[in-house]
Amino acid sequence: METQIKKNAPTMKQQMYDILIDVSWAQISMHYFGKSRSWLNHKMNGIDGNGGKGDFTGEEKDTLRDALHDLARRINVCADNVQ
Repeated sequence: METQIKKNAPTMKQQMYDILIDVSWAQISMHYFGKSRSWLNHKMNGIDGNGGKGDFTGEEKDTLRDALHDLARRINVCADNVQ
């Protein structure tokens, strides 16, 4: 049953649809993960570098969540400084 639920779960890319084109994923990949843009692209699509399944680990999800929170905080600081 748990496998069934996970199988139908949206990919990270689908979850990020609203901000997908507005964010520099290459910079997030390099800055927060120390990985290439293609690595993050594969992860976002739920595949590994060999074309198999390659979802985010729990730790990678935490890193992505922290990265997005950090980016949101930085955007808010910039917005607050607009004169």
